[in-house]
Order: sequence, then C-alpha cells, then structure tokens
Amino acid sequence: MQTIYTDALVIGGGLAGLRAAIGVRRRGFEAIVLSLVPPKRSHSAAAQGGMQASLGNTHKGWGDNEDVHFADTVKGSDWGCDQAVARMFVHTAPKAVRELAAWGVPWGRVERGGHEHVINGKRVVVEEREDAHGLIAARNFGGTQKWRTCFVSDGTGHSMLYTMSNQAIAENIPVHERMEAISLIHDGERCHGAVVRNLVTGELLTYVARVTCIATGGYGRLYRATTNAVINEGMGTAIALETGVAALGNMEAVQFHPTGIFPAGILVTEGCRGDGGLLLDRDEHRFMPDYEPEKQELASRDVVSRWMEHHIHAGRGVQSRFGEHLWLDIRLLGKKHIEGKLREVKEICEYFLGIDPVTSLIPVRPCQHYSMGGVRTGHTGESPQLKGLFAAGEAACWDIHGFNRLGGNSVAETVVAGMIVGEYMADAVADSAAIDVSTALLRDAQDTQARRLAAYGNSGGSENPFAIRREMQELMSRNVGIFRNGERLQQAVDGLIALRQRARNIRVNSALRGNNPELVAAYRVNSMLRLSLCIARGALAREESRGAHFREDFQLRDDRNWLCRTLATWNMRDDDGPRLDYEPLDIARMELPPGWRGYGAKERIEHPDSAARQAEVDAVNARHENGDRFARQRALMPFTDLLPETLRGRNARLGEDEAGRPTTSTGAST
Repeated sequence: MQTIYTDALVIGGGLAGLRAAIGVRRRGFEAIVLSLVPPKRSHSAAAQGGMQASLGNTHKGWGDNEDVHFADTVKGSDWGCDQAVARMFVHTAPKAVRELAAWGVPWGRVERGGHEHVINGKRVVVEEREDAHGLIAARNFGGTQKWRTCFVSDGTGHSMLYTMSNQAIAENIPVHERMEAISLIHDGERCHGAVVRNLVTGELLTYVARVTCIATGGYGRLYRATTNAVINEGMGTAIALETGVAALGNMEAVQFHPTGIFPAGILVTEGCRGDGGLLLDRDEHRFMPDYEPEKQELASRDVVSRWMEHHIHAGRGVQSRFGEHLWLDIRLLGKKHIEGKLREVKEICEYFLGIDPVTSLIPVRPCQHYSMGGVRTGHTGESPQLKGLFAAGEAACWDIHGFNRLGGNSVAETVVAGMIVGEYMADAVADSAAIDVSTALLRDAQDTQARRLAAYGNSGGSENPFAIRREMQELMSRNVGIFRNGERLQQAVDGLIALRQRARNIRVNSALRGNNPELVAAYRVNSMLRLSLCIARGALAREESRGAHFREDFQLRDDRNWLCRTLATWNMRDDDGPRLDYEPLDIARMELPPGWRGYGAKERIEHPDSAARQAEVDAVNARHENGDRFARQRALMPFTDLLPETLRGRNARLGEDEAGRPTTSTGAST
C-alpha cells in the first residue's frame, strides 16, 4: 500500500483548487493537488464572458460598490443564498481581480474618450473618464444594475487558469495529474484524505492529509445536453455524499444557460447579450421585451431560459431537422467587436456550426450549465458534519448562489473562495496536531475500494454502464429540467431507482488494469445515480418555484414554507436513497429581506416575519441616510469578522471617500 502524506490535499486542479492550494502554501504548509487532467485543461478554462467585481471604473459602472453587487447577488439567488457569505464574496472580489492583474491576467482596460456600444438594440456613444484611463474595464451581464464583469475578450477563464496554474508552479505546488479520488478516508468525525486511483496505471494509492478540499467543479454530465466538460460528472461531490456523514446542499438547484449553441450545446457566453446581442424568434422578432420590458435579454439566466422555452412551446421556435431553437443575433455588434471581444464565439460558430456570426444568426437553446448545489459548508468552507473536509468553487454549496447564479459570479467565486477557504485550511493545519491516523483505517479504506473495483469484473450480470448512463441523462433532461412538475419528477425518481437496481448488475468485460474506460464508467455511474436521486427527490419535495427550480404545479415562490436550504445525506449501509433535511434561512438576520427581484414573477407567498424585518432595515437606512455606508451595513449584518484578517481591508474606488460616499475628486483605483 503506497501512502503519500501532506498537510493539505486539494482534489481538483481548476481555479478554486489551485487558489486554495496557493493560500495554504503561502502560509508555509505543504499542499498537493490532484487533477483528472493537466490543470490548464480544467473546465475553468471554458469560462468566457468574465468575472464580477465592483471596481466601478467604467462609465456604466460608475457608482458600483459592494452594496450594489450584494443586492444583485441576493436577488439573483431568489433569496436562497447565505447573505453573510454573499457579503464576504462581494467584499473580496475586487481584491481577487486585482491580485490576478498583478499575477499577469491581461484584463480589458478602460480607454479614455468616446466608444460606441450597442445598448437595447441601439448604437450609443459612451464617454469614458480621463482619470479612469488604463484601469480595469467591465462589460454588462444579466441581473446586474451596473457594468461590473471584468473580462479578457471572451477567453476570461482561459487567461485566469493559465495565470493561476503558472502561479502554482512558481509556488512549487505539486500537481498529480491523471489521478482520481474515488473515496474519502474518514472515521465518521474527521476526514483524513482520500483513496486515489491512477487513471494511467490503475494503481490505488492513499493520500493522507490534515485537511482535504474538494474543488472538482459541477455535475453537468448528469444531463444529456450540457455546456460542461466530459470530466464534470460530479465525482468530488459524490465521494463527499458517500461518506454517509457530509451533507450536500440545494442539489435541486440546477441552472440552465439561455444560449447553448444548437444542437451541440456548447456555451455561447452571456457576454454576447451583455455586449448588445438580441434574442429572436422564427420571424426574427425580438421577443424578450414582450416578457421582461425592463431587463429584456439581461434578466437573470433562470428567467431568460424559461421565457425562451415558453416562447418555443408557444409555437414561435425555429424548426430544424434537430428540433426547435431560437436565434441569437450579434451581427449588430459589428465585425471588429466580434473578432476582438467575442473571438471564441466566432470560432465556435465556425467550427461547430459552419457559420460566421458576423453575418449569420446563431441557433441557440437553453441547456444545463451550472450546479448551485454541492458539498454544504460553513463560511470557512469546512463541512459542518465532517471536520477536516473543505470544499470550494462549483463543487461547494458555500452558499452565495442560492437557487440561481448570476453570470460572472461563478468564475469570481472560484478565486474568491479559493482565497478565503485556503486561509481557513491553513488555519486548520496550524491548529492541528501531527497526522495520527490508524494504519488499519487506511488499509481498510483502500481494500474496500479494491474489492469494489474488482467486483465489476467478477460480476455475473450483463448490464452496460454506458447504456445506463445514457438512460440516466435522458431521464434527467426530460423530467428534471427547466420546467418541473410532480408527475414528471416522480417518474424521474422511479426511473432512477430502477436504473440503480440495474447498475448492481453491471459487468466490466475488459480486464485492463490501467486505462480502462469501461471500468471508469462502471464505478462513476453508480455515484452519478446517487447525485441524480438527490436532485430529483429534492426537486419533488420542494413544492414552490425559486430561481432555477420552477414547478409548474407550484408556481409561486413560497417564503412562508420554503425559505430554507435542502440538505441531502446518504446512509451507505442501507444505500437506499437520500435523506432530506432542511436548514432554515434566518430572516431576522438578513440585510436584504425577501422581495421582488426586479425581473421575473412579482407574486409570492410572504414570510410572516418579512414586514417586521423590512421595517427594521428601513429604520437603519433612515438613520444612516447620506452617512457612512459601512456603518449602515454593520448595523444591519456584521460580516467582516467572518473573513480572514488579511482580507478585511476596504476596497478603494474612483470617486468614493473613506465612508463610501461619492466625491467630486478622484483617486487611483487599481
């Protein structure tokens, strides 16, 4: 049995995992990163449009600050997020984007003078300030009041990931590639590392660590049509669930992006609509203003996706041999803009559709994109149920997104969570004693996995893991999609249970010990079925509509009964399904009590304490009118003590004094 010891084990080599490892390493501790692929091939590279941070440098971002970003994030979540964690996030995001700039990310920059933009389908000239020249620029994104999405053309994630990976190399952080954590090692109270399979040789190893962090991204491959990479099967989330101790949060909250190219499902960035692109139907009619006259194409993703599907179901879709779709029109942006700021979109259209978006409409339809659910953590990123287990990024339910994520908040979360969680991981290492793990526990963990893998080759069954996975993906796409109802969700639950029964009879015909795709599919599909059941059962139980979770049979957001977070755990001894519990959201501690989002449905079932809390908030706001906005915020919901001390400092902006009030004088922002 080969055992590797380290202070911190980070499972996942994308932005969140690398940044957490850098944080641990900079505190003088050892960190090892495990990655299915070379880090620069991680799914973080696919992020196109940008990263939200309230710098307020551009003309259309003037007046932006943490308060505005916070309000947008809470409304985007449909009041499903942890507001204290959302505050931590918006406070740290400007620090994160500036750190990345210092490391070498070539953010788009403000250029003085007049610049032509397309806003609401019309060409307008926006005049940029002289004193903002050279500062980090931002573009518009859905669900925001200000332009705050910092960008590198439409290859933001690519640029960020390469820079982050280079920084990890500079910090001498070892990354063990082609390695998959297939089980966590724990004693029921504390996580001690993971059993890891070498995907090249098939060898099993044990990694023992004082702290372990899951940063493996989302689980989009539970669905047939998804923008997620093929490696995004949710294995990091699954091995946390399979401890039988750690809980997953809000698994039913699954986001569908409005503009996946049709029929391939490859992402076309929200930056297309943020920069002025329009959604058109079969008659080339711009339909979003009919449904959302204020935000139009730039309502939040859950709202736009639903209206698109509604419009198709109303008979306004474009017919094709692959099915119905709608059009995305970016022709009005012009050749220079598309080839400069949307060049990846142009290449995707050329390679996968054979069209030039400079002159042609882009066929689009919503498809699965993001997982708001994940390993439930506290504000430090640590699991409340299993000490020593942390999570960051899309794999975590930290929880800044609630039931819907705003565009640009995910790539921001990867770096921000990495910064914050990395510090708390280092604190945990510093506070822990030397590693003291029973050899028997390690050997039992590895032997259990070895027997599990061997059983697939010795099975007397005849089921094919690839066939079961395809049926699962079809079942999830058909019944647990954008529109949900009790009948279809029950069909999904019943179908998944039947697939789990069939999966017990999977047989792997190949005896290859190393690179064995059939074996990999066999052990992963069982975990994917568990995650799918957590989603389907959570969605069936939640009898309301909130964010991306929309029930046709319960169309109102129900704050009276469902202002809570779903927690799913799985008893591996019985292995008969998830147990659902609920974590109430305390309205008395909310800085922003539940209300209308500014888009989408206004009707809702009010929480009985909403009016009282809103009156308290209004009284505090009145006392601090025209005063120190930081004092007002502290009076409503203190949060800075939740942050690592190094991240508590205020963010500087042009045209803002020390109390956060607008000024006529300006100073350097970055």
